Amino acid sequence: MSAHPPSKRLREFEPKTIAVFRAGYGLADLRADAVAGLTVAIIALPLAMALAIASGTTPEKGLHTAIIAGFLISFLGGSKVQIGGPTAAFIPVVFAVIEKFGYGGLILCTLMAGLMLIAAGLLRLGTLMKYIPQPVVTGFTAGIAVSIFSSQIKDALGLRMGQVPAEFIPRWAAYAKHIATTQPAAVALTLLGLFTILALRRWRPAWPGFLIALLLCTLVSAGFALPAETIGSKFGGLPSALPSFDFPHIPFERTRELLPSAFTIAFLAGVESLLSAVVADGMTGGRHRSNMELVAQGVANAASALFGGLPATGAIARTATNIRAGGRTPVSGMLHAAFLLAFMLLLAPLMRYVPLAGLAAILLIVAWNISEVEAFRHTLSAPKGDRLVLLLTFFLTVFFDLTLAIEVGVVVAAFVFMFRMAEAVEVQSGVRMIESDDDSGADPTQRARLPAGVEAFQISGPLFFGAASRLDDLLDQFRVPPKVFILRMRLVPVIDASGVHALEGLLERCQRRGITLVVSGLQPQPRRVLAQMRLHPREGALHIVPDFDSALRLADDLIAGTATQDRTS
Repeated sequence: MSAHPPSKRLREFEPKTIAVFRAGYGLADLRADAVAGLTVAIIALPLAMALAIASGTTPEKGLHTAIIAGFLISFLGGSKVQIGGPTAAFIPVVFAVIEKFGYGGLILCTLMAGLMLIAAGLLRLGTLMKYIPQPVVTGFTAGIAVSIFSSQIKDALGLRMGQVPAEFIPRWAAYAKHIATTQPAAVALTLLGLFTILALRRWRPAWPGFLIALLLCTLVSAGFALPAETIGSKFGGLPSALPSFDFPHIPFERTRELLPSAFTIAFLAGVESLLSAVVADGMTGGRHRSNMELVAQGVANAASALFGGLPATGAIARTATNIRAGGRTPVSGMLHAAFLLAFMLLLAPLMRYVPLAGLAAILLIVAWNISEVEAFRHTLSAPKGDRLVLLLTFFLTVFFDLTLAIEVGVVVAAFVFMFRMAEAVEVQSGVRMIESDDDSGADPTQRARLPAGVEAFQISGPLFFGAASRLDDLLDQFRVPPKVFILRMRLVPVIDASGVHALEGLLERCQRRGITLVVSGLQPQPRRVLAQMRLHPREGALHIVPDFDSALRLADDLIAGTATQDRTS
């Protein structure tokens, strides 16, 4: 029996690939995984290039990310069908880091993010990711969608301008300044790409819309010699060679400055990968290993950086496509990376003709997909606190900084939660406070059960730091202090250190006024915490009894004892 728990802990960090091959992997599985891997690779090819260009770097870096990180995420991950690679969520933060610190700064950011993810997985923090408030996630993704949309205006309209500013307002000011340079050819290609993708989604949803739209835009652009900017005219030809180990100058002296961006990358990679794994579980009936998934994401991001790539994570849309195409095991994700490598080696000379307007059309659709308009609208009908968190996170993401948006969103959500919990904790007195512990519909005449010189109060709800201050002014409500004060806690399921501190403060005030404190109905968790923090019964000062009836009997005895002492004195 002693050997079982260690093996269970080890299995928590076992990649799904090992479990699949241990269970048996046959030719039918390989055939299904190969078809699914090819399908996902066809979708990922244009998307990887578009995401890299939108992030402010060259298209081959997106392909290298999808190949290196995509392979490792599937090979080491805790999900059987997860597909990894670059995603749209990284575009704003990667663009800002490259603009401010250069590509070497991004390498350092991605390396640090990888180490953070590995540490988070080894510390078993994977399960904590699910506690990120939904309004924060919805506001954040909607803000990223707006940022992606605004980043594509230059290529979608073919504006003749220099580097696009990273900040939202200066970016649109620059667009307005150069709007007269709009190229009709680029606008036409953008509209062609949008129409093709939307038409295929409506009438041929199983077809690879992104790839078909990009091929059509490329054929039209090259066939009619349209004056539209292409991958070749902006970046030159794509290298038709294997990704190589790349270690550019890394500004280690700016590590502290880059830590917030590294945290943002790690947060995005962790949350998006685990969300994708949860979606995959719902579609397949499987169960992912969240902590191993985080470790795999960390290794993949570190490797991607060292091979000249970008940050990577689990991609929800590509993972869902993998499942629908018949992918059964991590082999489909590994084959997806292999097919992408083959495409890059074979098709690199032709990719120079791809128009940037066609890639912009793809990213405009991606921005709409991740905007979660319905979820945003639905959250706007939530209580006021949730709406505040949603809108605050959204506006901070769009107008300021992704890291700031995450930090402020989570902190404000925590304060909203504390406020609600504090409101839910009711310190009550009067009729409702003296009902018997097994009867919630007590008769109002039960107040007569309280002996003279005895007062009773009841706390309903968790007694935590957000509500502990409610105990501070209880004794101030009495003109004549009672001799015995009964505090009913049968409706308190949880107490924390602040709650215990508040009880100690109440006990001290009672002692100063000569009041005996009686606590009744402690549940197991509060009883255990009080014992751990050494708040024990004290004769004549603090008594702990199992229920309200016992508290009343003790109060009678204490009052009688006091009266006897008075007569004796």
